[in-house]
Amino acid sequence: MSPRTPDGRSAARAAREGAEDAAARADLDRIWQHIVSRAPEHEINPSLDRVQRVMEILGDPHRAFRAIHVTGTNGKTSTARMAERLVREHGLRTGLFTSPHLTSVTERIQVDGEPISAQRFVDTWNDVHPYVQIVDAELAEQGRAPLSFFEVLVVLAYAAFADAPVDVAVVEVGMGGEWDSTNVIDAEVAVIAPVAMDHQQWLGHTLEEIARTKAGIVKDGATVVVAEQTPEADEVIAEVAAARGAHVLREGAELAVVERAPAVGGQVMALRTPAAVYADVYLPLYGAHQAHNALLALGAAEALLSGGRALDGGLVEAAFTGVTSPGRLEVVRSSPTVLVDAAHNPAGAEALVAALDESFAFERLVGVVGVLGDKDAEGLLAVLEPVLAEVVITRSSSPRSTEPEDLAEIARDVFGEDRVHVVERLADAITTAADLVEPYDAVGGGQGVGVLVTGSVILAADARVVLGRG
Repeated sequence: MSPRTPDGRSAARAAREGAEDAAARADLDRIWQHIVSRAPEHEINPSLDRVQRVMEILGDPHRAFRAIHVTGTNGKTSTARMAERLVREHGLRTGLFTSPHLTSVTERIQVDGEPISAQRFVDTWNDVHPYVQIVDAELAEQGRAPLSFFEVLVVLAYAAFADAPVDVAVVEVGMGGEWDSTNVIDAEVAVIAPVAMDHQQWLGHTLEEIARTKAGIVKDGATVVVAEQTPEADEVIAEVAAARGAHVLREGAELAVVERAPAVGGQVMALRTPAAVYADVYLPLYGAHQAHNALLALGAAEALLSGGRALDGGLVEAAFTGVTSPGRLEVVRSSPTVLVDAAHNPAGAEALVAALDESFAFERLVGVVGVLGDKDAEGLLAVLEPVLAEVVITRSSSPRSTEPEDLAEIARDVFGEDRVHVVERLADAITTAADLVEPYDAVGGGQGVGVLVTGSVILAADARVVLGRG
């Protein structure tokens, strides 16, 4: 008998598949280099016609599945992941599109809860690339730039979902909503997570302007699930929903987190929708904000799956128990405890601090912080200051990362000179932070002290790789 691997494959088959995987990864790297050579996702072309044109000549793959569309300032990714898990638990094949990714671009495009394989990414690219080239040429004739990085990824995602095929796609916007490339879909359910100040150069300088742009994902006759908002944002969203004839489910009215309590590894919740109260639901994520994200996801899934009737309680419990949200207050190491969180603006930092206060009992916590250049670094640091004994300023792998010395100047104004350290390399910064807490670990084993890595999604992704979670 020929030798076999632990999973039962012959050694020859395993070697062949290993070579095929390596070739696919090499092709993926080549395609990735081409895609990132296009205009980056933070350079926005506020229009839908470019992606619509590719969809048209591809045969409108984005119309092959039902959709839940998720926008907001914070909580979009976690809400989208929970909504997808709920839909999948109810027996439907799912697609999930989120951004940015943590380790591999394939994470952005998931089918049935798993990132598409390198080979599937390559095959999909080979299918759509000729059509992308056609539209690039048309745009060049008009004196316009070719399709951007993000526009190409949206095309790839929708083509992959149609090819799978999926029954339902849960799609997170890239930025804003109304003119975001993802908004070519005709989603039956729109979710608007909390709206706060962010990306003002693109979305507007008031909450009303930002809310109006985000509410642009609401389609005629759709259901819109709305988180608790400021009065300014709430008024605009209600106006847009009324103009679209949308059915509105609002947190604090039709939807509510009835109760919640911290539990080992997460929390236990009771969530109310117009159809039912789902009690004693375990969620393996920390913080009140995640319970509110779960409520939005449940409202969206209920609207899509049953037209507003109650869902099977056992399936809801199983779905939430199986939820993950990497890089969102994620414990990635012990002795000392190292947490990674993607908070990148003051509102996200406030949710992070509240979750830390509720679910952890650190006697001493040191931050490792890197912030992108277009973010409110001072506002974020001011929110973090009360919970951090000291802060180590560093940078992420993004070329948009603020220079550590520039960020340190801001940090010194917030923390004072003696509490701020600067370490360029992230791995060294994490080591420095661990060294700063180690002398205070009176309990032993790192339970009373910790390191928090935060400030951007990219920094969280980099830290996960450094700490062996990427």
